[in-house]
Amino acid sequence: MNHVPMRILAASAAPVRTTRRALAKQKTREKVLAAARQLFVEHGYEAATIRDIAKAAGMSTGAVFASFSDKAELFDEILIEDFNAVYEPMTQAVAVAANVDDAIRGIFTVAYDYCTAQLPLLRAGIAVSWTRGDVAEHRNRSALKPIFNRLNIALKEGVERGELLADSDTLLISNILWDVYLAGYRGALYDGLSSGDLIARMVEKTNVILAGFRQRP
Repeated sequence: MNHVPMRILAASAAPVRTTRRALAKQKTREKVLAAARQLFVEHGYEAATIRDIAKAAGMSTGAVFASFSDKAELFDEILIEDFNAVYEPMTQAVAVAANVDDAIRGIFTVAYDYCTAQLPLLRAGIAVSWTRGDVAEHRNRSALKPIFNRLNIALKEGVERGELLADSDTLLISNILWDVYLAGYRGALYDGLSSGDLIARMVEKTNVILAGFRQRP
């Protein structure tokens, strides 16, 4: 019987150490992201330059480009951070929901509350979404996929509980709800609607959308 030398086993079991250089790089990256987020929120995407971001972070433009290839990549990383930030609260909202309507309302309440608190960043995100390249768009959609899947799963659970028809196309419903949810932000940007206003409208629209998929008494 072959035996693996103990020194190899010990080496394989040893925790991976993060080098000082890697820690410094990560810290630099975090400082750049924090500075960029603040400037994007205060001034929007177009007005915030790499030079401004570097100055706010207390470093050179070269240090910024060492972490990000351009402003678009930096901005997308901030959006991905936000996707990650809302996922857990959405999951918790679904976990305590009494029914499919509560689950959907919970998901979009988290999203509207979070995004309307930083409208300039939201406006920039909508604008950038039309000009982003294929690679960046794929990366953005991949990061957004867990949130969309959370919505689809909530609908499937509604089917399993008998709240929606057994043959309901939950993926189609998810796409419709998502499009309606995104359209709501125009009201926040141009009509001054609050998060509460958007949620109330979303509840009304959800009732209309789900009407054709509900179980009949």
